[in-house]
Amino acid sequence: MSNTHEPNHEAIETVRDLIKGIDVAMLTTINDQGLVSRPMSTQEVEFDGDLWFITKKDKSVYQELLQNSKVNVAYVDKSYVSIRGEAELVEDRTKVEEFWNRSYEMFFDTTSDDPSLVLIKIKAETAEYWEAGNKTKIVKKLWKKITGNDSDDVGLNKTVELG
Repeated sequence: MSNTHEPNHEAIETVRDLIKGIDVAMLTTINDQGLVSRPMSTQEVEFDGDLWFITKKDKSVYQELLQNSKVNVAYVDKSYVSIRGEAELVEDRTKVEEFWNRSYEMFFDTTSDDPSLVLIKIKAETAEYWEAGNKTKIVKKLWKKITGNDSDDVGLNKTVELG
């Protein structure tokens, strides 16, 4: 699926700032039974509209992506970010080497030259985020004071098109 829209650079920069420093994301794929989520280590590259992960061909995530490339990636830390996109399986030994570190060696019980290693490249389409921290607490306090409503639904929430 090709996207003819120009990337939204401001939205990409916002998402980049929100997910920066969050090492683990929940990647959701689709299998025959429905949605499946699992923690994945995000590669340390500056977000430009693409997210990168490493897996092996014998993992269920690989098979699921062969069947359906629609995914969602969720980040939770200093903010809450949900990114919807299209995944592509990429076999690129040079890029695997670029991303490889000792924790992968222990997790996958292999080395970076293992031919079963494959990259998951996710082209982000939209992102929804909720800013957390002091700003949200201040907004909630003001909302309660003004309206008398003590709802937890108040927050800074926005959906942006990335591509």
